[in-house]
Amino acid sequence: MESVPARRESDRLRDGADGTEVTVPIEEPSRRGALYGTADRNLRLIRSAFDVRISARDDSVRISGPSESVQRAAQVVDELQKMLRSRAVVSEEQVEEAIRHATASGKPLNGRAIEVFTTSVTIVPKGEGQRRYVEAIQHSDLTFCIGPSGTGKTYLAVAVAVMLLKQQRIKRIVLARPAVEAGEKLGYLPGDMQAKVNPYLRPLFDAMHDMMSFEQIKRFIQNDVVEVVPLAFMRGRTLNNAAIILDEAQNATVGQMLMFLTRLGHHSKMVVTGDQSQSDLAVAETQGFMDAVRKLDGTTGVSVVRLERGDIVRHPLVSRIVEAYERAAPPPS
Repeated sequence: MESVPARRESDRLRDGADGTEVTVPIEEPSRRGALYGTADRNLRLIRSAFDVRISARDDSVRISGPSESVQRAAQVVDELQKMLRSRAVVSEEQVEEAIRHATASGKPLNGRAIEVFTTSVTIVPKGEGQRRYVEAIQHSDLTFCIGPSGTGKTYLAVAVAVMLLKQQRIKRIVLARPAVEAGEKLGYLPGDMQAKVNPYLRPLFDAMHDMMSFEQIKRFIQNDVVEVVPLAFMRGRTLNNAAIILDEAQNATVGQMLMFLTRLGHHSKMVVTGDQSQSDLAVAETQGFMDAVRKLDGTTGVSVVRLERGDIVRHPLVSRIVEAYERAAPPPS
């Protein structure tokens, strides 16, 4: 396919059987090293973020792949060139910020597969509700997802987090859950603390096993790239460059919820999921989850997504079970 100039008024995109190809001219060829980054680090970040092919020449950068991805990648290259007009180099953080900006300004995934480490698994939002949920996570720093069992609240949040990690747009994933005791005290259970909390965290591990190999999960946990912790262990921390997910948030108190939400650091995304009808809190305790939704809904940077029975993707009987319970005892507001 013949290259053609692009990204300016007189430039053009060229579409072909394999997608779109664009050539972005380099404004100052003598500074291409600063644009490409050490060992082409900047170009590799762009390639991973948008899943495009990039080849660098003396006076241009050629990008090819799906049309939408190519345009976003070219937008990042243009943005980096603008930065280099007033500075000697661009940092990795600035490249990642340009990638985030291009992602937010473009179209959402809109039902396309979420790219994870395991190529044998295809994860695609099913239905309008799940599509809105994935889009909200991409575009908002804090996303609340309310919905019944089986709607993919946890699974899709973990999938998007893994995708961001693979694209090097975050550096770590932190998964948290309230360890609410139902009859048995943690101190009475056998084993060390990790053995005691593992049953509470098992659903998060189960989701990750679909998205990367056991050895990869083990390696990421050992290197603190992936951390799965009880909610109580989050106190006193600030998490930068991370995807932070709180699962089963209906079991968090108001105080715990405030503590968790204030862990959000720079260049991070936070997702809070819960089903208000399945709280294990004592009757006298207020659900921090719905309290936070009421207080923060409409705040800039915050998205609230409500999934319904129609978004349930488990066995069809699950939807009928949820409907029967809702008829018998409507969930609290």
